[in-house]
Amino acid sequence: MAKRYHDKHIGWRRQVDTRRMFRFALLAFLCGVTVISAEAIKKRSASHSGEYGGNSGARFSHAINQLEGTITAIRVRVSSSYITGIQVRYGREWSDYVGGTSGELHHVMLHQGEDITQVSGMADSYLRRLEFRTSLGRIFSFGTYTGTSFSGISVFPSSVLSYISGRADSSYVYAISFHWITKRARGTLLMAQ
Repeated sequence: MAKRYHDKHIGWRRQVDTRRMFRFALLAFLCGVTVISAEAIKKRSASHSGEYGGNSGARFSHAINQLEGTITAIRVRVSSSYITGIQVRYGREWSDYVGGTSGELHHVMLHQGEDITQVSGMADSYLRRLEFRTSLGRIFSFGTYTGTSFSGISVFPSSVLSYISGRADSSYVYAISFHWITKRARGTLLMAQ
């Protein structure tokens, strides 16, 4: 009698252990699906266009600056036929200025809720022209019509410019890239890549 009770008790424990293992495996699977889904959403929410221009100068990136907020203002310095410098304000914080000091400095402030939705321009070994288009239909153009034209837009609809990167030295901006993020992803901690 004691042996039958013991065997029955062991069988019951195995059944409970099997249920626990199944629950654990199911939980691990669901967590894995959630992580994969989050990565898939992230990949579908961010894109990159460029690098437009030459390969001189040192690389710069405003990837960390985007954590300060959305783009709220831009400063572009233009000489006779070059974009010589650029600086972007993210939220209330300005990025480091990149490029040179020759030429005229232009300053653009975006309105509350306004975003940059497209950037086009011209470049060869140097960045020659930039044209920013916004969600409110405003257009800001800087530079001259020299070089090969480019159009930097996101591959996903409803995307806005999240940050820039490129190449510059103490005299010129040689190249630029644009990093986009979908507007619906902006409220999260998702960063453009």
